[in-house]
Amino acid sequence: MRVSEYVRFDAVGLAELVARGEVSPAELEAAAREAVQAVNPRINAVVETWPTDDGPGPDARPGGAPLAGVPFLIKDIGVAMAGRRTELGSRLAAGHVAGADSALMRRLRDAGLVTFGRTATPELAYSITTEPVLYGATRNPWSPERSAGGSSGGSAAAVAAGVVPIAHATDAAGSLRIPAACTGLFGLKPTRGRVSMGPDADETFSGLAVQGSVSRTVRDSAALLDRMRGPEPGDPYFAQQPSRPYAEEVTREPGSLRIGVLPQAWGGRRTTAPVADALARTVRLLEALGHRVEEVTVDLGAGWEEFVLATARLFTVHLAASVDALAAALGRPVDSSTLEPATLAGCHYGQQVSGARFVDALAVRNRVARSLARYFDTHDVLLTPTLPELPMPLGTYAEGAAALDGLGWIDRLNDRSPFTMAFNVAGTPAMSVPLTADTETGLPIGMQFAAGYGLESRLFRLAGQLEQASPWSDRTPVVWAGDHTGTVTPTE
Repeated sequence: MRVSEYVRFDAVGLAELVARGEVSPAELEAAAREAVQAVNPRINAVVETWPTDDGPGPDARPGGAPLAGVPFLIKDIGVAMAGRRTELGSRLAAGHVAGADSALMRRLRDAGLVTFGRTATPELAYSITTEPVLYGATRNPWSPERSAGGSSGGSAAAVAAGVVPIAHATDAAGSLRIPAACTGLFGLKPTRGRVSMGPDADETFSGLAVQGSVSRTVRDSAALLDRMRGPEPGDPYFAQQPSRPYAEEVTREPGSLRIGVLPQAWGGRRTTAPVADALARTVRLLEALGHRVEEVTVDLGAGWEEFVLATARLFTVHLAASVDALAAALGRPVDSSTLEPATLAGCHYGQQVSGARFVDALAVRNRVARSLARYFDTHDVLLTPTLPELPMPLGTYAEGAAALDGLGWIDRLNDRSPFTMAFNVAGTPAMSVPLTADTETGLPIGMQFAAGYGLESRLFRLAGQLEQASPWSDRTPVVWAGDHTGTVTPTE
């Protein structure tokens, strides 16, 4: 199979070819590896590939699962694959090899996915741009001098450039929605408790972080979430399982939804003109589809400075504990030789947060969750821009970072991405949909849709309708594996 043929299919489409015997998993893997060779030198999205000589999961036979035989990449954090390096984008963990599969990795194997490598992440996923010292900056396939977002920027850049149709991602503050918006992909952050973080962690960042994916089509994300979802013994959170598979929801009509629009973010960061124009076009599309759309104000449940302070305390306390544990396990120092300035500052800040102040931060988390839940008592969906501006030039986030303390860094991230973190704090699902692009530059612009706790089904129905009404998967970036003309054959 030529790479130019491979990139025309989404993950479900590739699995259907395998199930019909029209192509083998080895042929797909060979095409994906050639795609890496063709585009990765220009975008630096994939940090390692490996031989796929591991035994398949029970459903990995062709036809045994909706994604069987599909090439796949995992992010370098949030999932552990036995015998493979998990370096967390950090010099502190360089060379670390996972001793066993995490629960999610077992489910990815059982889904029949062919996991052949890992993607870049900022150090310890502690940024919304992917520019780690360890492996260097990941570049946006649409504009290589710009950021691909973060912290799932490597996965997003790889999918956007056609290396794989879908890849693993995580989201603690917008970390899959932000790169999806930057690179023209679909990304849905599930409800807290939808996908297990076990067995080595009960939760991450006090429940703010979740597992997910980025993809070029809605049905791919739905099919993968169907394989990822469900609790593991000992999980601290539980989300009611859906009444039918998410893959079926994508083709169901959403009905006429009451959708509130929040054009300007909490905190005062103004939405730029290109994004405001894209939002207006999205509203017109929603109205043409029969939805009831109105501009709203949404009570966050806390003042903005209080919200930023609480999230800073939650993030930095967990960061400090994780760094201390890594350093002890690997016998390495915690200093500038192992950590970047923002990470090191976050650790120092987290060490100073008292137990009482940490409990205060959890109380703010509760107030935000209760307040947003009241909004969803009267509206089905909330629409915002995913980001208030176009993807930033590489290096933007590093400017002056060495002078910031832990609170200052979290304030910077919240300021640049003021729409996303509230839904991590509340634990509710939210998705970035690549409905539009900037009319001047052609850069993709993501629109964020959020729903109440456990209502991913509603979002998938709406996303499927939007994808039919305003398709995006045929748009291709400047760096695109489909432009590669070579022919690949299965590897031995």
